[in-house]
Amino acid sequence: MARKPTKGYYVKGHFVAEGSELDHELKRELKGDTETSRTDLKKHSEHLQQLGEQLLSLRSGLLDRLALPSGLLDALAAAQRITDFEGRRRQIQYIGKLMRRLDSATVQAVEQALAEQHHGSAADTLRLHQAELWRTRLLADDEALNAWLQIAPQTDLQHLRTLIRQARKDAQAQAGAERSGQAVRHSKSFREIYQLLRAGLEPPEDGSAAGSDAQALAHRSSSTPPAQPLEAA
Repeated sequence: MARKPTKGYYVKGHFVAEGSELDHELKRELKGDTETSRTDLKKHSEHLQQLGEQLLSLRSGLLDRLALPSGLLDALAAAQRITDFEGRRRQIQYIGKLMRRLDSATVQAVEQALAEQHHGSAADTLRLHQAELWRTRLLADDEALNAWLQIAPQTDLQHLRTLIRQARKDAQAQAGAERSGQAVRHSKSFREIYQLLRAGLEPPEDGSAAGSDAQALAHRSSSTPPAQPLEAA
C-alpha cells in the first residue's frame, strides 16, 4: 500500500511538514517575534541534525519501532556505508534536512528511543563496575559470599568457591613473579569470577529490579547463616 504523502509547503526550497517543529517556528516568526524565532529555529535545526547523527548508532530494535519515512531510513543506511570524512559530513547534513520534515510526535519518539538506549548503556556500565567491586570483596573476605548469595541466590556456590580459591593461589604466584621483575597478567580464574558475577547481576527476563541493590548490599552485613569458609569447602 502506498504511503500517504505528508502535507506541507515549501519555504526557500525547503519542505516544511504541517505540524512539524519547523512549521511551528515559522508561524511564530510570522506573528512578529522574528529575532527570537530565527535563533530558536537555528538551534532546533542543529538539534535535529544531532538527533539524526545519533540515529546512526541506534539499535535496530529501537529504530524499527520508530516507523521513520523510508527516505530517512535509506539516508541513514547510506551514511553507515560512507567512509570518506567529507562525504559522511554531507550525508549527515542531508539527514538533518530530512529530520526537519518530521512532525513533532516523531521527533519526540526519536528522542525517547535515544534516551532509552543511553539509559541501557549507563545501566550496563554500572553492572560492570559492580562486578569488579564484588570480585575484589569476594577475594578479600570469605564472609562476602553471604552478601553475594542475597543478590544472586541462583549462583553455583561450589563453582564460585573453587574459582576464588584458585584466584587466590594465582595471585600469590603472580606476586612472586612481580617481585622477580616478570610480566604479570590476571589469571583465568580471576577473569572467570568476573564473568560469573556479571551474569549474576544481569536483570531477569521479566524486567524486575533484581541485582539493583548489589552495591548497597556489598557494604552491609548479612543476616543469613554464614557460608562455610573456603578452606573447609
